[in-house]
Amino acid sequence: MAAEVKKEIQLEIAHLLFIDVVGYSKLLVNEQIELMQELNRIVRGTECFREAEASGKLIRLPTGDGMVLLFFRSPEQPARCALEISQVLRSQTHIQLRMGIHSGPVNQVVDVNDQMNIAGAGINVGQRVMDCGDAGHI
Repeated sequence: MAAEVKKEIQLEIAHLLFIDVVGYSKLLVNEQIELMQELNRIVRGTECFREAEASGKLIRLPTGDGMVLLFFRSPEQPARCALEISQVLRSQTHIQLRMGIHSGPVNQVVDVNDQMNIAGAGINVGQRVMDCGDAGHI
């Protein structure tokens, strides 16, 4: 049996913002596409997103009916971003989000598509935190 070389896992503390569209699966496919395009525009338009992206300290992962943003500088970044998104959504009642914030350890992995991805307890707990909320809650 060939000797396996194990790489040392490098953990980083990420500050995560999970975003989930409430009622997404009840929408028609074209409505899902339009809604996600609008949500992407709103998220990309926030100041905290632009700052983190410009610094190279932001990872964005789609989740099908939402996304997770991983910030690496400050635990305040996901909270600021969630508040900015909430302020924009006050005038757009057709989009209902649930958001969760968490800080925890993550590591880079290669996924089934041979692409860089993120895993770890930070992701797992962050998802559970978001699931505790309902529409309009952070």
